[in-house]
Amino acid sequence: MQPRGLLLLLALLLLAAAAEAAKAKKEKAKKEGSECQDWHWGPCVPNSKDCGLGYREGTCGDESRKLKCKIPCNWKKKFGADCKYKFESWGGCSAQTGVKTRSGILKKALYNAECEEVVYVSKPCTAKMKAKAKAKKGKGKD
Repeated sequence: MQPRGLLLLLALLLLAAAAEAAKAKKEKAKKEGSECQDWHWGPCVPNSKDCGLGYREGTCGDESRKLKCKIPCNWKKKFGADCKYKFESWGGCSAQTGVKTRSGILKKALYNAECEEVVYVSKPCTAKMKAKAKAKKGKGKD
């Protein structure tokens, strides 16, 4: 047999063995899977600080599991990382309070999280906004 043919045969055998191993691994994972359908998942708890990689615990009957999860570092702690909202544009700057507000409507609750349907957020007005508000106030008094 030629060396080229021998190498081709060897490559085919290795490919077949790798495919068989992958198939066996997939079937093993299916067997380890749970029959339970009613899983209740807790919040994602970061490994350190208040964002980054962490774990989420779930229970179903007397079974329990841990899943890897990730909390983005720019999430709004007030709402929780599992509540996703669609926010409107920022409203105008209030001259009395110096803040502007907007509301968000619940878009998706991940892992059966308990989320508020509507949330409100506010932030301080920028220096430009405050200056514009004062300029408008001054013009009307002439």
